[in-house]
Formats: sequence, C-alpha cells, structure tokens
Amino acid sequence: MVIKRLLIAFLCLLLAASGLLAYGLYYYYNAPGPLVQDTTLIFKHGEGFRAVTDDMAAAGVIERPLMFKALAVLTGEAPRFKAGEYHFSAAVTPRQAMGMLAEGRVVVHKITIPEGLNVREALSLLAQEPALEGSLPENIPEGSLLPETYHFTYGDKRQDIVDRMQAGMASLLASLWQKRKPGLPFANPEQALTLASIVEKETGLDSERGRVAAVFINRLKRGMKLQSDPTVAYGMERQAGRKLDRTLTLDDLHQDTPYNTYVIPGLPPGPIANPGRAALEATLNPPDTNDLYFVATGAGGHNFSSTLQGHNKNVQQYRETVTKKAP
Repeated sequence: MVIKRLLIAFLCLLLAASGLLAYGLYYYYNAPGPLVQDTTLIFKHGEGFRAVTDDMAAAGVIERPLMFKALAVLTGEAPRFKAGEYHFSAAVTPRQAMGMLAEGRVVVHKITIPEGLNVREALSLLAQEPALEGSLPENIPEGSLLPETYHFTYGDKRQDIVDRMQAGMASLLASLWQKRKPGLPFANPEQALTLASIVEKETGLDSERGRVAAVFINRLKRGMKLQSDPTVAYGMERQAGRKLDRTLTLDDLHQDTPYNTYVIPGLPPGPIANPGRAALEATLNPPDTNDLYFVATGAGGHNFSSTLQGHNKNVQQYRETVTKKAP
C-alpha cells in the first residue's frame, strides 16, 4: 500500500514536472527574444542547424541555445533550416526565428540597371554589388542587357543576373518586333535595337522619345546620315578603351570610327548602349512626322524641324540661350 502511494506520488510529481517543462518550453518558444535592435545574419551552405543556433545566440537573437535546439528537433524544423541571409527584427520570438529559417524567408536584394548604360558600365554595377558572388562573363554583346530592376538573394551569381538581363532583352525585342509599325527601314530586330540605343542616348524625356526616333527613321528612309553625337562619343570610347570625359568638339565629328554617323551612312555596326523598353517601343512604333532635324533647347528638351532653314533657326535660338546662361 505504501509502495503504491509512493508510486502515485512519484507519478504526480513526474506529471507536474513534465507540465512545468512543457509550459517552460511553450513560454520560451513564444516569448519575445533578447534582441534589442534589428540585425542581419548570414548562414553559409553546409552550416548545420547547431552552428546556426550558436551563431544566433552569439548575435543576441536568441538565448538558451540548448532549448532552441531541442525545440528545433521536437518540432521537426531542424532539418528544414536553409542557408542564406536573414533579417531578424528586435524581440523576435524563437518560434518566429525558427519559422523564418525553416521556410527560407531570406533577405531579397535588388539592383537597378539604368537605361542608356553600355555593357561595361552595367557590368561594373554588378561587380560592385557585395551580395552577389562569382565572376562576370566576358564579350557580352553591346545592347544585349535589358535595363531593369533585378531582385536576388545573398550569394546569387553575377553570371545568373547577366543571363536574366540578356533573356529579358531578347524576349522584349522579339515581342516588340512582332508588333512593329509597317514600313520601318530595319532588315532585322538587331538594327532596330541599334537605333533604339541611339534614341536612348539622345533623350531621356518620355514626351519626345518617339519624335527623336521618327527623325532618325525619316533620315534613314531618305538616305541621310544620322549625325548623332552619342555615336561619335561611343566610337571614340571604344578606340580609347575608356569613357570620354569631355564634351565633343567639331574635330571629333570627323573622327574615323565605324560608329561615327557624321561620317558613315546609315546605322552604325551595332548598338551604342543598352536601351530600355520605352526607347525600343518608340523606335518600333514611331509617330508619323516630317521632322528631319532636332537640336537641344538648352532647357532639357529639343526643338524639332522638317527643314534645314527651320533647323538653323533652332540652332541660333539654342546658342542664344546658352550665351544668356553663361556666367
């Protein structure tokens, strides 16, 4: 009888202890953690959940790492922990932290490649992004990278971003080419891409992009030289192997390069930059105009004209505007 009572008492104590342990685990699992301010941690591939837990404890994300490990095993989350970069908010609970790791809710980065950069400039931005890994490819064709905002996670390869940029440009160009305006002076999509890159470099204004494209298309149809300053600069930069850090001179317009559209007839041999969607759309669906010339206004836009007489008048107006602005 005494033994039976002792056994019952022992079982009651065991149940009470188990209840207290369960309550303690539950409270720990759901209670705000010790982290006093947001922090970001990176867990490399091959790092086991025990090492991950120790790193979290060292960074102050969690306390009582042994309890955290036990819960990770009991809940079945431990084998699901994924490598990557994680942003933990202040006072994150062990349950929340564990869920983030098991579901792979990693930090998503983004990088924006602006319209009008050449390949060298675009790749330089990728090279400077510290969250990306790996080397950059060589011999990327000019104009083949779609300017856009690209999302990625820590450790993604630079090559993968370049592949996405090239696939994006190829897809967009093919789609717009199918919807192009009839009668354009392009033998293939690559020629349209080349002119779009010139349009991209000539203006950044949405309101006049189509009109700039129309000027060049009208010139191509009439056999007139394009006479685009950005093509001159690009040809000189290719020869020098570096960016031109000065304004063009009259002598530059006579430089003998394959890209100098003051010298060569028609289009240059390839794009001079990576055009964005708007420039491509303007080039493949330009408005109907008689414009053959345009010149800067001196105030951020351009004046357009269909005759040389009108163009000369606009040039004189530009010179007067610049003179008035001079100190």
